[in-house]
Amino acid sequence: MIISVDPTSNTPLFEQIASAVQTQISAGKIHAGDRLPSAKQLALALDINLHTVLHAYQVLREQGLVTMRRGSGAVISSQAEAINEIHRETQSLAERAHTLGLSAEAVASLFKEAYRGL
Repeated sequence: MIISVDPTSNTPLFEQIASAVQTQISAGKIHAGDRLPSAKQLALALDINLHTVLHAYQVLREQGLVTMRRGSGAVISSQAEAINEIHRETQSLAERAHTLGLSAEAVASLFKEAYRGL
């Protein structure tokens, strides 16, 4: 797994790491059950603070893309590919709604209504 960061970017390092993992899931380069490098290993490899990597892994966990296991580190979750697919579709929907002049609140309301109807 190749993760790189740009320290000169305006994007925080933890977001760059999380985005790199998301991209690799989307590209099919990493799959459910794959282990991410330990936070310590990645911090050393990228020459950044350990807490920055831990923050990135926490963001990925909150998104449902990884699970954190004591002694095993961060592992790509079984739901990662499904979540990522929904994320891409949601992004596309958001762009279309924006083009049509709809507010985020209106789209959220429509989504909730559709979800309740399932």
